[in-house]
Amino acid sequence: MTVDLPLVWGLLIGFAVLMYVIMDGFDLGIGILFPAIRSDGHRDTMMNSVAPVWDGNETWLVLGGGGLFAVFPLAYSVLLTAFYAPLIVMLLALVFRGVAFEFRFKDPRHKQAWTISFAAGSALATFCQGIVLGAFIQGVAIEGRGYAGGWFDWLTPFSVFTGAALVAGYALLGATWLVMKTEDDLQERAYDLVMPLTVAVVAAIVFVSVWTPLLHENIAERWFSWPNLLYLSPVPLLVALAVVLLTRAVAKRRQAQPFLLALALFLLSYLGLGISLFPNIIPYSVSIWDAAAPDASLAFLLVGTLVLLPIILGYTGYAYWVFRGKVKSDDGYH
Repeated sequence: MTVDLPLVWGLLIGFAVLMYVIMDGFDLGIGILFPAIRSDGHRDTMMNSVAPVWDGNETWLVLGGGGLFAVFPLAYSVLLTAFYAPLIVMLLALVFRGVAFEFRFKDPRHKQAWTISFAAGSALATFCQGIVLGAFIQGVAIEGRGYAGGWFDWLTPFSVFTGAALVAGYALLGATWLVMKTEDDLQERAYDLVMPLTVAVVAAIVFVSVWTPLLHENIAERWFSWPNLLYLSPVPLLVALAVVLLTRAVAKRRQAQPFLLALALFLLSYLGLGISLFPNIIPYSVSIWDAAAPDASLAFLLVGTLVLLPIILGYTGYAYWVFRGKVKSDDGYH
């Protein structure tokens, strides 16, 4: 039996990106929500809720980026060239945010400055990720085996919109995370934020769902031709169901359900994106098979990945298990 190694690796890279989005998304959302939470003590609790896991969450960004370089070198070279500017800004924002996370607790004289830095770094990193996503969906100009577009091709109304939409999405993850992890006044404030953010995220999903087929006729044909329309209809229906259940969970003051349902919205949106773009790794001209490294390299790397991936999943799950439960206002990060 022959294993389709490029397909396997495409699924693994897609999984790593998804894990980064849903796991680093909520702790970036914590920073995005800082301006909406005025109490300095509440902000301390917010940071303490993600302190044990936030840096481990970014493991998936390294795995996704490193894996792309190793197994799809053509895609890595073209996409990094096309999105060089927003990706550099994103990485600098993540670094600055990480520094602010540490120094906010350890430099009380400048705590307000580090608070602003943490919030700004979180929002800017998220916005840049959304811009890259929008530019990726629009398509990348390629000629031969190199990028053929301009320096600012990534900056369009669509990419700016997806940037703002991802900020709202991560903020929703952050708010539902706080509902699950905090108590009393902070939890009530998080509940108050969930529904406006849900409305913003649903509106963004609708706009992107309408806008994306207009960008490329292949996407429109994939979603709206028969019988694809029938086969793919469960995706938007499940999105609607998740929104209804999320609304009910907030109304009934459920603890964990809002976070899980917000994750479901991201999973369904990611699935929709995959359906729109598969099998292209450089939209809309280079497939995963065209961009893949030689099979010998893919097989060699797969062996190591199959050993390391369960370890990563294991210690990640263990960390979340150890630090499960509510974060108290007097818990500290040092």
